[in-house]
Amino acid sequence: MLIDGLEIKIFQQSTLTIKHMPANKTQIAVISGSIVLTVLLLFANTTIPKKEEVKNSEHSSPNGAGMLTLVENAKASLTTSQKKEMIGLEEAVKSSPDKKKAFETIISQWDSLRQPAVAAYYMEQAAMTSPNEKNWSEAGNRFYAATRFAKDAEKPVLYSKAMACFEKTLELNPKNVEAKINLGACYVEGSPEPMKGIGMLREVEKTDSNNVDLQLNFAFFSEKSGQWDRAIKRFEKVLVIQPDFIEAYLHLADAYQQKGDKAKAIENLEKYLARVDDVTVKTEIEGYINKLKSQK
Repeated sequence: MLIDGLEIKIFQQSTLTIKHMPANKTQIAVISGSIVLTVLLLFANTTIPKKEEVKNSEHSSPNGAGMLTLVENAKASLTTSQKKEMIGLEEAVKSSPDKKKAFETIISQWDSLRQPAVAAYYMEQAAMTSPNEKNWSEAGNRFYAATRFAKDAEKPVLYSKAMACFEKTLELNPKNVEAKINLGACYVEGSPEPMKGIGMLREVEKTDSNNVDLQLNFAFFSEKSGQWDRAIKRFEKVLVIQPDFIEAYLHLADAYQQKGDKAKAIENLEKYLARVDDVTVKTEIEGYINKLKSQK
């Protein structure tokens, strides 16, 4: 997201769906002396894979970024002691009578190593061992979240895995709205059939139009495609549904700035400023508001 010179990176803590992060976790990133307003919530450098890439993504994709290859590469990057520990954890998964606890341990370990894609892989294995709605949903969430940190060549397999897991979730519970939204978003972001995803989201909207995650997805799609009026409408609705989602004010400020409406951009930055606690963020926002005012 760009607003002339100011960069604010808001890092999401959830695995997938938009959670409402306390303002004091907002972080400022200064790049080369200039600051650019960028809210990293849902969309980050996504690519749409070709059909053949999705079809064959289990074992291979461009640059060898199939799921099994990705896992093996992550294991190869471990230190000797870490490899030894992982071997022990994998043996525990095979032999332990408490599979649930064994999987939780190995998933937690990969999380601690900041390898979300590998943690998602083991969550999928846990879902295969105990195929219930909760496990498939969490596996899908993890694969989808992992796309945010993956290289472009790795994303097709992760989107494909996420979609398969959400489909399994919906087979077990067709009324799982979160899975429907997430599956639709995956189709839009990471498949050759984005309109299929839009259709899924619109179906949800017919019966649950006040779902904040649904409205945020639509808002981000509009923002990403430069449809600023639509983005404004969606973010305003988000604030009606969830007034404490204050990051929406940053998106609104950016949308108005893109439209050339500095007054409205300032108005929304001031609304955000009144609700944020982080001193560093407040200082940067105040400075940028003053800069905008001086340009009027």
